[in-house]
Amino acid sequence: MPPFRLWEELPPELVCRIGDILDLKGYASARGACTAWRRALAQSFPLLLVVPDHDRCRPSAARLGPPTRRSFELKAVPFGAHCVGSSYGWLALSFCIYGGRSLFSLFNPITAAEILLPPLIYSSRWVSKSKLVFARSPASDDFTAVAICDLDRLAYVTAGARRWAILDPVRLPRGDQLADIVYHDEKNRVYCLTSYGDVHVLLLPERRRRGSVMADNPSSLPAIPTTLSGPANHAEFARWPIKLQHDFIRRRSLGPDLNAAAKVQALRFDPATSFAPPYNTVSAFAGAKNLVFCEGNLYQIWRNSSCTVTVRLPGGGRRRVAENEVFVFRCFPQRQPCWEAVTDLGGYSVFLGRNNAVSMPPAEGVPGFKGNCVYWIGGRGRDQGMVFDMATGRSTPCLPAAAAAGVAPQSTVCWYFVNDMVNNCNNINGGK
Repeated sequence: MPPFRLWEELPPELVCRIGDILDLKGYASARGACTAWRRALAQSFPLLLVVPDHDRCRPSAARLGPPTRRSFELKAVPFGAHCVGSSYGWLALSFCIYGGRSLFSLFNPITAAEILLPPLIYSSRWVSKSKLVFARSPASDDFTAVAICDLDRLAYVTAGARRWAILDPVRLPRGDQLADIVYHDEKNRVYCLTSYGDVHVLLLPERRRRGSVMADNPSSLPAIPTTLSGPANHAEFARWPIKLQHDFIRRRSLGPDLNAAAKVQALRFDPATSFAPPYNTVSAFAGAKNLVFCEGNLYQIWRNSSCTVTVRLPGGGRRRVAENEVFVFRCFPQRQPCWEAVTDLGGYSVFLGRNNAVSMPPAEGVPGFKGNCVYWIGGRGRDQGMVFDMATGRSTPCLPAAAAAGVAPQSTVCWYFVNDMVNNCNNINGGK
Protein backbone atom coordinates (compact mmCIF):
# COMPACT_ATOMS: atom_id res chain seq x y z
CA MET A 1 0.00 0.00 0.00
CA PRO A 2 1.21 3.55 -0.69
CA PRO A 3 2.19 5.45 2.48
CA PHE A 4 -0.51 7.60 4.08
CA ARG A 5 -0.26 11.21 2.97
CA LEU A 6 -0.46 13.96 5.56
CA TRP A 7 -3.43 16.31 5.41
CA GLU A 8 -1.09 19.15 4.49
CA GLU A 9 0.03 17.20 1.43
CA LEU A 10 -3.42 17.16 -0.16
CA PRO A 11 -3.44 18.90 -3.56
CA PRO A 12 -4.69 22.53 -3.34
CA GLU A 13 -7.43 21.74 -5.84
CA LEU A 14 -8.83 19.04 -3.54
CA VAL A 15 -8.61 21.35 -0.51
CA CYS A 16 -10.63 23.94 -2.45
CA ARG A 17 -13.27 21.32 -3.25
CA ILE A 18 -13.50 20.52 0.45
CA GLY A 19 -13.86 24.23 1.24
CA ASP A 20 -16.72 24.53 -1.25
CA ILE A 21 -18.99 22.30 0.83
CA LEU A 22 -18.23 23.80 4.26
CA ASP A 23 -20.30 26.38 6.09
CA LEU A 24 -18.70 29.62 7.28
CA LYS A 25 -17.63 28.23 10.66
CA GLY A 26 -16.18 25.09 9.09
CA TYR A 27 -14.44 27.10 6.38
CA ALA A 28 -12.75 29.34 8.93
CA SER A 29 -11.68 26.25 10.91
CA ALA A 30 -10.28 24.57 7.79
CA ARG A 31 -8.13 27.61 7.05
CA GLY A 32 -6.59 27.15 10.50
CA ALA A 33 -5.75 23.46 9.98
CA CYS A 34 -2.28 24.04 8.56
CA THR A 35 -0.23 26.45 6.46
CA ALA A 36 -0.92 24.57 3.23
CA TRP A 37 -4.68 24.70 3.70
CA ARG A 38 -4.52 28.33 4.66
CA ARG A 39 -2.65 29.05 1.47
CA ALA A 40 -5.10 27.07 -0.66
CA LEU A 41 -8.32 28.51 0.79
CA ALA A 42 -9.01 32.19 0.11
CA GLN A 43 -9.73 34.50 3.04
CA SER A 44 -13.40 34.43 3.95
CA PHE A 45 -13.60 38.17 4.64
CA PRO A 46 -14.73 40.82 4.00
CA LEU A 47 -18.30 39.55 3.75
CA LEU A 48 -21.56 41.22 2.81
CA LEU A 49 -24.68 40.05 4.64
CA VAL A 50 -27.48 39.81 2.09
CA VAL A 51 -31.06 38.53 2.16
CA PRO A 52 -33.21 37.41 -0.80
CA ASP A 53 -36.26 39.58 -1.36
CA HIS A 54 -38.56 36.53 -1.27
CA ASP A 55 -37.31 35.36 2.16
CA ARG A 56 -35.78 38.13 4.27
CA CYS A 57 -35.32 35.78 7.24
CA ARG A 58 -32.67 33.74 5.38
CA PRO A 59 -29.39 35.68 5.32
CA SER A 60 -26.20 34.64 3.61
CA ALA A 61 -22.67 36.03 3.71
CA ALA A 62 -21.32 36.83 0.25
CA ARG A 63 -17.62 37.20 -0.51
CA LEU A 64 -16.30 39.99 -2.72
CA GLY A 65 -14.95 39.83 -6.25
CA PRO A 66 -14.39 36.98 -8.71
CA PRO A 67 -14.46 34.05 -8.49
CA THR A 68 -16.70 34.45 -5.47
CA ARG A 69 -20.07 33.37 -6.82
CA ARG A 70 -20.33 31.32 -3.65
CA SER A 71 -21.88 32.64 -0.47
CA PHE A 72 -22.19 31.09 2.99
CA GLU A 73 -25.69 30.22 4.16
CA LEU A 74 -26.44 31.37 7.72
CA LYS A 75 -29.07 30.54 10.32
CA ALA A 76 -32.52 32.08 9.82
CA VAL A 77 -33.08 35.26 11.81
CA PRO A 78 -36.25 35.54 13.92
CA PHE A 79 -39.34 36.60 12.00
CA GLY A 80 -40.03 40.34 12.00
CA ALA A 81 -36.46 41.29 12.88
CA HIS A 82 -34.81 44.44 11.56
CA CYS A 83 -31.00 44.63 11.66
CA VAL A 84 -29.69 47.73 13.47
CA GLY A 85 -26.08 46.67 14.09
CA SER A 86 -23.38 44.06 13.53
CA SER A 87 -20.05 43.23 15.12
CA TYR A 88 -17.84 40.26 16.00
CA GLY A 89 -20.08 37.77 14.19
CA TRP A 90 -23.27 38.93 15.97
CA LEU A 91 -26.22 40.95 14.69
CA ALA A 92 -28.21 43.50 16.68
CA LEU A 93 -31.91 43.03 15.88
CA SER A 94 -34.91 45.24 16.55
CA PHE A 95 -38.46 43.91 16.94
CA CYS A 96 -41.65 45.92 16.97
CA ILE A 97 -44.00 44.91 19.79
CA TYR A 98 -47.33 46.30 21.02
CA GLY A 99 -47.97 50.03 20.92
CA GLY A 100 -45.08 50.71 18.55
CA ARG A 101 -42.49 49.82 21.20
CA SER A 102 -39.31 47.95 20.32
CA LEU A 103 -37.26 45.16 21.82
CA PHE A 104 -33.64 44.46 20.91
CA SER A 105 -31.67 41.24 20.84
CA LEU A 106 -28.18 40.09 19.87
CA PHE A 107 -28.29 37.18 17.45
CA ASN A 108 -25.48 34.98 16.16
CA PRO A 109 -26.38 33.80 12.62
CA ILE A 110 -23.69 31.09 12.72
CA THR A 111 -24.88 29.35 15.90
CA ALA A 112 -28.47 30.74 16.18
CA ALA A 113 -27.70 31.85 19.76
CA GLU A 114 -29.81 34.83 20.87
CA ILE A 115 -29.55 37.24 23.80
CA LEU A 116 -32.71 39.22 24.45
CA LEU A 117 -31.76 42.63 25.86
CA PRO A 118 -33.76 44.40 28.56
CA PRO A 119 -36.44 46.75 27.19
CA LEU A 120 -35.55 50.26 26.02
CA ILE A 121 -38.42 52.27 27.48
CA TYR A 122 -38.41 55.54 25.58
CA SER A 123 -40.96 57.02 23.19
CA SER A 124 -39.28 58.13 19.98
CA ARG A 125 -39.55 57.22 16.31
CA TRP A 126 -35.75 56.81 16.38
CA VAL A 127 -35.73 53.86 18.76
CA SER A 128 -36.73 51.08 16.34
CA LYS A 129 -34.28 52.21 13.63
CA SER A 130 -31.40 53.53 15.74
CA LYS A 131 -27.91 52.14 15.27
CA LEU A 132 -26.83 49.79 18.05
CA VAL A 133 -23.24 48.86 18.93
CA PHE A 134 -22.04 46.38 21.53
CA ALA A 135 -18.97 44.87 23.15
CA ARG A 136 -17.27 41.77 21.79
CA SER A 137 -18.14 38.23 22.94
CA PRO A 138 -21.59 38.99 24.39
CA ALA A 139 -23.21 36.49 26.75
CA SER A 140 -26.52 36.48 28.63
CA ASP A 141 -24.70 37.45 31.84
CA ASP A 142 -22.04 39.69 30.25
CA PHE A 143 -22.96 42.28 27.63
CA THR A 144 -22.85 46.01 27.02
CA ALA A 145 -24.83 47.74 24.29
CA VAL A 146 -25.29 51.37 23.25
CA ALA A 147 -27.84 52.92 20.89
CA ILE A 148 -28.85 56.32 19.52
CA CYS A 149 -32.41 56.75 20.80
CA ASP A 150 -33.17 60.34 19.77
CA LEU A 151 -31.72 63.31 17.92
CA ASP A 152 -29.50 64.16 20.88
CA ARG A 153 -29.76 61.18 23.23
CA LEU A 154 -27.89 57.97 23.85
CA ALA A 155 -29.02 54.89 25.76
CA TYR A 156 -26.95 52.02 27.13
CA VAL A 157 -27.58 48.74 28.90
CA THR A 158 -25.41 46.24 30.77
CA ALA A 159 -25.99 42.68 31.92
CA GLY A 160 -28.24 42.40 34.97
CA ALA A 161 -30.07 45.69 34.39
CA ARG A 162 -33.87 46.08 34.48
CA ARG A 163 -33.91 48.27 31.38
CA TRP A 164 -31.76 50.62 29.32
CA ALA A 165 -30.40 53.78 30.93
CA ILE A 166 -31.40 56.93 29.01
CA LEU A 167 -28.69 59.59 29.24
CA ASP A 168 -29.35 63.30 29.43
CA PRO A 169 -29.43 65.10 26.05
CA VAL A 170 -26.01 65.68 24.51
CA ARG A 171 -25.27 69.41 24.23
CA LEU A 172 -25.48 70.16 20.52
CA PRO A 173 -25.87 73.38 18.51
CA ARG A 174 -29.27 74.14 17.01
CA GLY A 175 -29.88 71.94 13.97
CA ASP A 176 -27.23 69.35 14.87
CA GLN A 177 -28.00 65.71 15.71
CA LEU A 178 -26.27 62.40 16.41
CA ALA A 179 -25.30 60.63 13.18
CA ASP A 180 -23.09 57.63 14.01
CA ILE A 181 -21.53 55.69 16.87
CA VAL A 182 -18.56 53.30 17.00
CA TYR A 183 -17.60 50.98 19.88
CA HIS A 184 -13.92 50.97 20.88
CA ASP A 185 -13.39 47.79 22.91
CA GLU A 186 -9.84 48.52 24.02
CA LYS A 187 -10.96 51.60 25.96
CA ASN A 188 -14.56 50.48 26.60
CA ARG A 189 -15.78 53.71 25.04
CA VAL A 190 -18.28 54.68 22.39
CA TYR A 191 -17.36 57.53 20.07
CA CYS A 192 -20.35 59.50 18.80
CA LEU A 193 -20.40 61.65 15.65
CA THR A 194 -22.88 64.42 14.90
CA SER A 195 -24.06 65.71 11.54
CA TYR A 196 -21.90 68.83 12.02
CA GLY A 197 -18.78 66.70 12.50
CA ASP A 198 -18.60 67.08 16.29
CA VAL A 199 -17.38 64.08 18.34
CA HIS A 200 -18.50 63.09 21.84
CA VAL A 201 -17.20 60.15 23.88
CA LEU A 202 -19.35 57.92 26.07
CA LEU A 203 -17.29 56.51 28.96
CA LEU A 204 -18.87 53.18 29.87
CA PRO A 205 -18.66 51.27 33.16
CA GLU A 206 -16.25 48.35 33.39
CA ARG A 207 -17.70 45.11 32.06
CA ARG A 208 -18.50 42.43 34.61
CA ARG A 209 -20.69 39.35 34.70
CA ARG A 210 -24.01 39.90 36.44
CA GLY A 211 -26.88 37.51 37.06
CA SER A 212 -30.58 38.30 36.89
CA VAL A 213 -31.79 40.90 39.38
CA MET A 214 -35.52 40.41 39.61
CA ALA A 215 -38.32 37.99 38.86
CA ASP A 216 -40.80 38.82 36.12
CA ASN A 217 -42.86 35.65 36.29
CA PRO A 218 -44.58 35.71 39.70
CA SER A 219 -47.08 33.06 40.67
CA SER A 220 -49.95 35.51 40.24
CA LEU A 221 -49.34 35.50 36.49
CA PRO A 222 -50.00 32.60 34.10
CA ALA A 223 -47.28 29.99 34.27
CA ILE A 224 -44.98 30.62 31.32
CA PRO A 225 -41.58 28.90 31.07
CA THR A 226 -39.14 31.81 31.37
CA THR A 227 -35.94 32.59 33.16
CA LEU A 228 -36.13 34.85 36.20
CA SER A 229 -34.96 37.77 34.08
CA GLY A 230 -37.74 37.38 31.55
CA PRO A 231 -38.16 35.61 28.21
CA ALA A 232 -35.15 33.75 26.84
CA ASN A 233 -35.56 35.14 23.31
CA HIS A 234 -37.85 37.14 21.09
CA ALA A 235 -39.81 34.10 19.90
CA GLU A 236 -40.76 33.25 23.48
CA PHE A 237 -41.76 36.83 24.20
CA ALA A 238 -43.90 36.94 21.04
CA ARG A 239 -45.88 33.92 22.27
CA TRP A 240 -46.89 35.76 25.43
CA PRO A 241 -50.38 37.30 25.51
CA ILE A 242 -50.37 41.09 24.97
CA LYS A 243 -51.45 41.64 28.58
CA LEU A 244 -48.46 39.69 29.88
CA GLN A 245 -46.08 41.53 27.53
CA HIS A 246 -47.48 44.83 28.81
CA ASP A 247 -47.06 43.72 32.42
CA PHE A 248 -43.46 42.67 31.77
CA ILE A 249 -42.58 46.09 30.31
CA ARG A 250 -44.45 47.89 33.12
CA ARG A 251 -42.53 46.00 35.80
CA ARG A 252 -39.24 46.78 34.10
CA SER A 253 -40.11 50.50 34.14
CA LEU A 254 -40.31 50.56 37.95
CA GLY A 255 -37.39 51.34 40.24
CA PRO A 256 -33.79 52.10 39.26
CA ASP A 257 -32.51 50.79 35.91
CA LEU A 258 -29.54 49.11 37.71
CA ASN A 259 -26.92 50.11 35.14
CA ALA A 260 -23.60 51.35 36.48
CA ALA A 261 -23.04 55.05 35.82
CA ALA A 262 -21.70 56.30 32.49
CA LYS A 263 -20.94 59.82 31.27
CA VAL A 264 -20.43 61.71 28.01
CA GLN A 265 -17.46 63.96 27.27
CA ALA A 266 -17.17 66.32 24.31
CA LEU A 267 -13.99 66.71 22.30
CA ARG A 268 -12.84 70.24 21.49
CA PHE A 269 -14.89 71.38 18.50
CA ASP A 270 -15.74 74.54 16.57
CA PRO A 271 -17.66 73.93 13.32
CA ALA A 272 -16.09 77.03 11.76
CA THR A 273 -12.46 76.10 12.47
CA SER A 274 -12.33 72.32 13.00
CA PHE A 275 -12.33 71.78 9.22
CA ALA A 276 -10.34 73.80 6.72
CA PRO A 277 -12.08 75.43 3.72
CA PRO A 278 -13.82 74.27 1.62
CA TYR A 279 -14.78 71.34 3.86
CA ASN A 280 -16.38 73.52 6.55
CA THR A 281 -18.90 74.45 3.82
CA VAL A 282 -19.06 71.05 2.09
CA SER A 283 -20.03 69.45 5.43
CA ALA A 284 -23.65 70.56 5.02
CA PHE A 285 -23.91 68.57 1.76
CA ALA A 286 -22.47 65.32 3.15
CA GLY A 287 -25.60 63.49 4.26
CA ALA A 288 -23.78 60.36 5.45
CA LYS A 289 -21.10 60.67 8.13
CA ASN A 290 -19.25 57.87 9.96
CA LEU A 291 -16.45 57.38 12.46
CA VAL A 292 -13.80 54.66 12.26
CA PHE A 293 -10.52 53.82 13.95
CA CYS A 294 -7.59 52.87 11.75
CA GLU A 295 -4.22 51.96 13.26
CA GLY A 296 -5.27 53.68 16.49
CA ASN A 297 -6.15 56.94 14.71
CA LEU A 298 -9.66 58.38 14.55
CA TYR A 299 -11.13 59.18 11.12
CA GLN A 300 -14.32 60.80 9.87
CA ILE A 301 -15.75 59.57 6.57
CA TRP A 302 -18.23 61.82 4.76
CA ARG A 303 -20.30 60.93 1.71
CA ASN A 304 -22.63 63.00 -0.43
CA SER A 305 -25.65 60.70 -0.30
CA SER A 306 -27.71 63.01 -2.50
CA CYS A 307 -27.28 64.17 -6.10
CA THR A 308 -24.33 66.10 -7.51
CA VAL A 309 -24.31 69.72 -6.28
CA THR A 310 -22.19 72.81 -6.87
CA VAL A 311 -21.48 74.65 -3.63
CA ARG A 312 -20.83 78.38 -3.39
CA LEU A 313 -17.92 79.06 -1.05
CA PRO A 314 -18.00 82.00 1.42
CA GLY A 315 -14.71 83.44 0.16
CA GLY A 316 -15.77 83.21 -3.48
CA GLY A 317 -15.57 80.40 -5.98
CA ARG A 318 -17.44 77.13 -6.25
CA ARG A 319 -16.89 73.51 -5.32
CA ARG A 320 -18.55 70.65 -7.17
CA VAL A 321 -19.55 67.75 -4.94
CA ALA A 322 -20.36 64.64 -6.97
CA GLU A 323 -23.01 62.10 -6.04
CA ASN A 324 -21.51 59.54 -3.63
CA GLU A 325 -18.24 61.47 -3.46
CA VAL A 326 -16.38 60.51 -0.30
CA PHE A 327 -14.21 62.71 1.94
CA VAL A 328 -11.81 61.27 4.51
CA PHE A 329 -10.50 63.23 7.52
CA ARG A 330 -7.95 62.21 10.13
CA CYS A 331 -8.02 63.64 13.64
CA PHE A 332 -4.95 65.55 14.83
CA PRO A 333 -6.05 66.77 18.30
CA GLN A 334 -3.16 69.21 18.76
CA ARG A 335 -3.60 70.94 15.40
CA GLN A 336 -5.97 73.63 14.22
CA PRO A 337 -7.96 72.66 12.18
CA CYS A 338 -7.93 69.37 14.08
CA TRP A 339 -9.55 67.41 11.23
CA GLU A 340 -7.30 67.18 8.18
CA ALA A 341 -8.42 65.89 4.78
CA VAL A 342 -6.28 62.94 3.63
CA THR A 343 -5.92 61.24 0.26
CA ASP A 344 -5.23 57.71 1.53
CA LEU A 345 -5.68 55.46 4.55
CA GLY A 346 -2.09 54.23 4.76
CA GLY A 347 -2.98 51.17 2.68
CA TYR A 348 -5.96 50.24 4.88
CA SER A 349 -9.61 50.16 3.87
CA VAL A 350 -12.67 50.84 5.99
CA PHE A 351 -16.13 49.24 6.08
CA LEU A 352 -19.10 51.42 6.99
CA GLY A 353 -22.81 50.78 7.43
CA ARG A 354 -25.05 49.36 10.12
CA ASN A 355 -22.02 47.41 11.37
CA ASN A 356 -19.60 48.75 13.94
CA ALA A 357 -17.09 50.43 11.59
CA VAL A 358 -14.02 48.30 10.85
CA SER A 359 -10.65 48.95 9.19
CA MET A 360 -8.34 46.33 7.72
CA PRO A 361 -5.22 46.18 5.54
CA PRO A 362 -5.33 44.40 2.18
CA ALA A 363 -4.46 40.73 2.52
CA GLU A 364 -3.17 38.28 -0.05
CA GLY A 365 -5.71 35.83 -1.40
CA VAL A 366 -8.74 38.12 -0.97
CA PRO A 367 -10.15 38.62 -4.50
CA GLY A 368 -11.78 41.97 -5.14
CA PHE A 369 -10.38 43.65 -2.03
CA LYS A 370 -8.07 46.65 -2.35
CA GLY A 371 -6.37 49.08 0.02
CA ASN A 372 -7.12 52.81 0.40
CA CYS A 373 -10.81 52.25 -0.25
CA VAL A 374 -14.01 53.12 1.58
CA TYR A 375 -16.54 50.26 1.47
CA TRP A 376 -20.04 51.52 2.17
CA ILE A 377 -23.66 50.44 1.84
CA GLY A 378 -26.37 52.54 0.23
CA GLY A 379 -27.35 53.87 -3.13
CA ARG A 380 -30.60 54.98 -4.65
CA GLY A 381 -33.43 52.50 -4.30
CA ARG A 382 -32.12 49.09 -3.20
CA ASP A 383 -29.16 49.22 -0.79
CA GLN A 384 -26.03 47.58 -2.13
CA GLY A 385 -22.41 47.18 -1.20
CA MET A 386 -20.27 49.87 -2.82
CA VAL A 387 -16.56 50.69 -2.84
CA PHE A 388 -15.06 54.17 -3.19
CA ASP A 389 -11.49 54.07 -4.50
CA MET A 390 -9.58 57.03 -3.04
CA ALA A 391 -7.14 56.91 -5.97
CA THR A 392 -9.78 57.25 -8.70
CA GLY A 393 -12.44 59.12 -6.73
CA ARG A 394 -15.18 56.78 -7.98
CA SER A 395 -17.71 54.46 -6.34
CA THR A 396 -18.55 51.11 -7.94
CA PRO A 397 -20.66 48.09 -6.84
CA CYS A 398 -18.85 45.39 -4.86
CA LEU A 399 -20.98 42.54 -6.20
CA PRO A 400 -22.48 41.94 -9.65
CA ALA A 401 -26.16 42.68 -10.05
CA ALA A 402 -28.36 39.79 -8.96
CA ALA A 403 -29.72 39.31 -12.47
CA ALA A 404 -26.24 39.22 -13.99
CA ALA A 405 -25.09 36.75 -11.34
CA GLY A 406 -28.06 34.48 -12.03
CA VAL A 407 -29.51 34.72 -8.50
CA ALA A 408 -32.82 35.97 -7.14
CA PRO A 409 -33.07 39.69 -6.29
CA GLN A 410 -31.52 40.41 -2.91
CA SER A 411 -30.96 43.28 -0.49
CA THR A 412 -27.75 44.16 1.32
CA VAL A 413 -27.94 44.35 5.11
CA CYS A 414 -24.45 45.11 6.44
CA TRP A 415 -20.78 44.16 6.38
CA TYR A 416 -20.20 41.00 8.37
CA PHE A 417 -17.04 39.97 10.19
CA VAL A 418 -16.63 36.87 12.32
CA ASN A 419 -15.46 37.40 15.89
CA ASP A 420 -11.85 36.24 15.50
CA MET A 421 -11.28 38.57 12.53
CA VAL A 422 -11.54 41.75 14.59
CA ASN A 423 -8.94 42.95 17.08
CA ASN A 424 -9.33 45.29 20.00
CA CYS A 425 -8.60 48.42 17.99
CA ASN A 426 -11.47 47.94 15.53
CA ASN A 427 -8.91 46.97 12.90
CA ILE A 428 -8.66 43.63 11.19
CA ASN A 429 -5.28 41.97 11.09
CA GLY A 430 -4.85 40.42 7.71
CA GLY A 431 -2.36 37.92 9.09
CA LYS A 432 -4.74 36.43 11.57
